[in-house]
Amino acid sequence: MMSTKIASDRKIRVDEILGAFGMKASATVTGVAYGGAFHDDASGAPVETRDPSTGEVLAHVRTASTNDCRRAVTEAHEAFSRWRLVPAPHRGEIVRRLGDGFRARKEDLARLVSLENGKILSEARGEVQEVIDICDLAVGQSRQLFGREIASERRDHRLVEQWHPLGVVGIISAFNFPLAVPGWGWALALVCGDTIVWKPSSLTPLISIAAQQIVHEVTAGTEAERIFSLVIGGGSSIGEALLADERVPLIQATGSCALGERVSVALAKRSGRAILELGGNNAVIVLADADLKLALRAVVFGTVGTAGQRCTSTRRLILQRPIAKRFMEHLVAAYKTIGIGDPLDDTTLMGPLVSQSAVEEYRDGLAEMQRQGGRLVYGGNVLADRGGYFVEPAIMRSTVDMPICKEEVFAPIVHVFEVDSLAEAIAVNNSVPQGLSSGLFTTNLAAAERWLSSAGSDCGIANVNAGTSGAEIGGAFGGEKATGGGRQAGSDAWKGYMRRQTCTINYGSELPLAQGVTFPVD
Repeated sequence: MMSTKIASDRKIRVDEILGAFGMKASATVTGVAYGGAFHDDASGAPVETRDPSTGEVLAHVRTASTNDCRRAVTEAHEAFSRWRLVPAPHRGEIVRRLGDGFRARKEDLARLVSLENGKILSEARGEVQEVIDICDLAVGQSRQLFGREIASERRDHRLVEQWHPLGVVGIISAFNFPLAVPGWGWALALVCGDTIVWKPSSLTPLISIAAQQIVHEVTAGTEAERIFSLVIGGGSSIGEALLADERVPLIQATGSCALGERVSVALAKRSGRAILELGGNNAVIVLADADLKLALRAVVFGTVGTAGQRCTSTRRLILQRPIAKRFMEHLVAAYKTIGIGDPLDDTTLMGPLVSQSAVEEYRDGLAEMQRQGGRLVYGGNVLADRGGYFVEPAIMRSTVDMPICKEEVFAPIVHVFEVDSLAEAIAVNNSVPQGLSSGLFTTNLAAAERWLSSAGSDCGIANVNAGTSGAEIGGAFGGEKATGGGRQAGSDAWKGYMRRQTCTINYGSELPLAQGVTFPVD
């Protein structure tokens, strides 16, 4: 338990962090905003948000009812009719200002992420930086929403492809990246001419409220004032309302594979579109010729970073037998040095899990792994000597035929397997339903190229001498198979937020038909 002095010091820090955004500890704040303003009359059931380092209530949040959600969509739909007519570079200027707003509040936002989410400060600062970076990328993209000209087979005809704004984009985001991942979506969607209705996780509502405040500060009095709405509430009510609303042509959703199934079914019924980034069951392969120091650093961050609560966290470690014993010794030694504690302390490397239910998932997952034949090598303890939701990172010797190895346990637990060859390692990597991120450590060029070939990793992200976590926003982010197949962030991910149109222009006096078809009419 915390001493009286430590508890007092933390209360001062909590007050400072919340105060930076006009919030007070244990006070009630509203989690509903549309039409350029927050709405204190939100009529959804209130929720509590807790400090995962202590388990204490940070604030009470008024949530959205389904009626509030419908009003938010109505506002966003009406705003779209005006926003789509704003020239794309002007829309980019608004996003540039949003990026500057996050840049100016980077440290305040990072401390709030650490407080409410439990992510260590270094990672929290990196998360805010991701929002800034995607805004910078989107600003450039606002001048490059280009189509193409295609050679026509008909004389005096021009065939072109162009892109138009799509409409209202519903963003359903998760607790583990409460700013960065929704930011990947809204920054691109806004320059593409779309408007936003954002349903964040109810586990991290204060972070989304703070972000919405920045949006209001930047857009007040501009043509973008009403383009961004916030509806905090449960998935069974607000999430389902967004999925069912035909005025929302696109849903960007981040979460479990089960969530993706619900989203896909609901949107299929109304021919809606989805950008899905779902569960990851990510593997790192370490071959006998690898730089083991490099691999070790990547594996430790991949398994322990964000307390194992990243979609790209390393869940499976595949070791070639000649180096397996040595690597495991180094891994256990590295785990023993991991400082677990207050994420607001710059020296901490692993903060708490996000909630008590996450602790239960950790405990139940370990028990089931052992029941199926797994052998616990390190960790596995809930740290009950302190408040909050702290656990030890765990290493489990497993076999590929254990059913639970095909599931994603969202906790700092890594399965370890041994293999004889690269071919066997690739088969193990590809043996799970998920297909988000993967990494191979080797100094052999042929092995690296094999890994990146069509016979290699089946994941949306395949790295060489880099771990599963830490994607840059310049590349398209997403996975295959049960991970959803969607793409966010860089490359040509912007196309997912627009509608494609193919146009034929006849500038001649004849009307030739394609494929040589004749249809004579006087």
